[in-house]
Amino acid sequence: MNDYFDNSDVTERNLKYLIENHGEIYEAYENFGKLLHEKGGPLDKKTRWLLKVALSTSCQYRYALETHILKALHEGCTKEEIEHAILLVAPTVGFPKMMEGLLVLRKVLQSL
Repeated sequence: MNDYFDNSDVTERNLKYLIENHGEIYEAYENFGKLLHEKGGPLDKKTRWLLKVALSTSCQYRYALETHILKALHEGCTKEEIEHAILLVAPTVGFPKMMEGLLVLRKVLQSL
């Protein structure tokens, strides 16, 4: 039985709705995130993306995790660095969340 449901289309439609109906709020959110990411402190880009991978894994937000994995790869993070960030989630937030993160990583890597 295949009970997998890819909700990326639903997420994209919902984001489009937000932008079309609440564009100013979305822009403020985007600017806030960009400022935090780029000017929030001394961490280099690779470290910031690895942190976002770990945070998305711990929250089990698959769409964000996929996006953060791709951005981490784009910034020069290796598959091994990303996998390590995901593995580090297990002791703090749980083995099942880490395992789900590994599944997402493997899916992303297979799609490249």
